[in-house]
Amino acid sequence: MSDISASPGRTRDPGKERTLSRRDFLDGIAMTAGLAAVGSRDGLTAFEALTTGPEMPHNAAPAPGVAGWHGDTAHALSVPHALRDGRFWEYAGPAVPTGEHYDLVVVGAGTSGLTAAAEWLRAAPDARVLILDNHERLGERRRGPGHAPYDSVMCDRETFPVETLVRYEPEGTAERWISRLPVADRARADLLRLYRDAPDWFPRLSAEEKQERLAGLTYSDFLLKVCRAHPDVERFCRTMSSAAWAYDTRAFGAIDAWGSTHGRTHGHAHGRTHGRTHGDARPDARSDARRDAHGPDHSPARGWARGWDYPGFDGLGLDAGKPSRFNAPSVQRDWRRRPGDPQDPMDPVDPLIPGPAGAPVGLLAAAALDRPGDPVRLRLSSPVVSVRDEGPPGGVSVGYFDGHEVRTVAAGAVILACWSMVVPYLIPDLPAEQRRALAAAVRLPTVEAVVRLRDRRAWQRVGVTRTRWTGAYWYATELAEEDRGPVTARLLAAPCRSELGPAEGAAEGRRALFRTPYRFLEHSARDQLARLLGPGGFDPDRDIEGVEIRRWGHGHAAEYGRPWHAFYPDGPFPAEVASRRFGRIAIAGSDTAVGGTGGAVAAARRAVAELSL
Repeated sequence: MSDISASPGRTRDPGKERTLSRRDFLDGIAMTAGLAAVGSRDGLTAFEALTTGPEMPHNAAPAPGVAGWHGDTAHALSVPHALRDGRFWEYAGPAVPTGEHYDLVVVGAGTSGLTAAAEWLRAAPDARVLILDNHERLGERRRGPGHAPYDSVMCDRETFPVETLVRYEPEGTAERWISRLPVADRARADLLRLYRDAPDWFPRLSAEEKQERLAGLTYSDFLLKVCRAHPDVERFCRTMSSAAWAYDTRAFGAIDAWGSTHGRTHGHAHGRTHGRTHGDARPDARSDARRDAHGPDHSPARGWARGWDYPGFDGLGLDAGKPSRFNAPSVQRDWRRRPGDPQDPMDPVDPLIPGPAGAPVGLLAAAALDRPGDPVRLRLSSPVVSVRDEGPPGGVSVGYFDGHEVRTVAAGAVILACWSMVVPYLIPDLPAEQRRALAAAVRLPTVEAVVRLRDRRAWQRVGVTRTRWTGAYWYATELAEEDRGPVTARLLAAPCRSELGPAEGAAEGRRALFRTPYRFLEHSARDQLARLLGPGGFDPDRDIEGVEIRRWGHGHAAEYGRPWHAFYPDGPFPAEVASRRFGRIAIAGSDTAVGGTGGAVAAARRAVAELSL
């Protein structure tokens, strides 16, 4: 039953006939209504338009020999979108039981899902676990400038009249690098003042009142409306938050800009790794040594490490010994974390589980073969379409689509570590309040371009490895740190329409991203690398060997924070309702955690604990 052999599964293209698989049909079916209304588009036949699908524009596919699309591809999204639009079951056919039974089925193989599987197996080494995911590959979702912050900023032509690369020099002063910025004279003066001599903007307010005032502002509004800085200052700072938050400072809270900066200077100069480093700070051994040399005075004039933080807060006189209660959860965690403490895992990881004779093995390594009889199995390209708690003796029935038909397995328990917005379509019987809370969860779009290079010589000649861009499509470029294997560069983009706020901006940015063809993303990546590295002799036609685009329309789980969530920090939180257990089904998506993506591990552990009661 691999194909639909009768209408509507068989379609005819003038001059040829082809049988479509069910997944092919689901990929393209959303186009049908539009085709009926307007006929062919862009010169396509009805067959081409139908099978292209709404998530992969025609002619958007990569050229032969190029690495191409990965992440939230049309293939990965077709079934979830068909469920959302109410058209999946019309064409999917009846479910086929596999006869398989597992102690636990995990839906979603990101950080939360893998952690949940590992925690379960640590508690019950003999358990049988199945992990299902709708994507084709794992281990790709990563944000931010690697394990170190930026060493330079490109004041790009999208933002300023003259494109200028400014390097952050270890022994440089604020005056030196600010003098090289292609901004208005008043903007240079304002920026220098914000870094070195920021006044108390709220002299008549108490410390608590000052924090509450900051909590009501974005950082862009703070610069423009409170500091009354020249607009070039705000434009220069705008992408400082993109790596950590997947939106720029027009959506990033001023209270978290303060907390990010001062949390680092209060004994936490290591910052965030795996993409959670804020701003342009350079926390490393040299900055520690400079602080040691200059004592407890952390003013920007004293050292270069603070020169690239969010400026403007030093004159407020707020307590640098503790975070504000208004700071977002991840900012508070970073503040409390000491050098040498483990980081919150932001990437999909391969947690260790008990192996043969008790020896630890990587969960992904153990699961990847998906062999009958193995204790843990992983099935990719297997979107889950139904989860029903049928009670004893049947347990929970889990249906997934294998590309041809819906197959079901039985489970003693299920952990949903997937997008929250999908959960109500999987469990139709959820209470209305929980359905609303799940639908309100926000996931932000992110994009990564992985560019395979001939060599790294141009980077060495230009003298940069990680560069922030002020307004170009890709907000960051970096040379990968691997010493062996192919030389690669990464470019990162945050499509969120930040001026609309995280929720609406994410939705608009996601729609725009899904309409953006591969050819634009590839061309813009090549263009920005040429602009950055051209002075070092870089030729994109000669030096680029391949471009892979990793597109995540639902990439980063937003966390609660000001000024967008008036209920924060006192609650009650929608995530508490969204994550309620439903019989033997626990919900552990990172977007049901108060701390967003940073709370993925905690969400997984909570779900395992709930099902173990």
